[in-house]
Amino acid sequence: MAASSKANHPAEDTHGSLRSYTIGFVFSIVLTVIPIAIVRSDWLEGTANAVVLMGAAVLQLIVQLLFFMHLREEKNPRYNLLSLIFGLVILLVVVAGSMWIMMFNQVAG
Repeated sequence: MAASSKANHPAEDTHGSLRSYTIGFVFSIVLTVIPIAIVRSDWLEGTANAVVLMGAAVLQLIVQLLFFMHLREEKNPRYNLLSLIFGLVILLVVVAGSMWIMMFNQVAG
């Protein structure tokens, strides 16, 4: 079974090393913990809070694209562009949907 999976990938294709996956994982954890800490401890309010949270989301997208989707390692630039566009569409949907939910589901008080 292992031999057949290797036959599907040319020898020059790399999927990343343990080091790159570990670095990406650590960055992902840090970029997840920072917004959680900011929200739970009320360090920022209003616009500053939203800017930091959206900034962390954009950085998280960049980390995912570079370390896990191997955007920088692709040989074919068309696939790079498609990966980037797909990531940006997902980012737009998640951020716009989250903002929609937060704005229109506030409890009047």
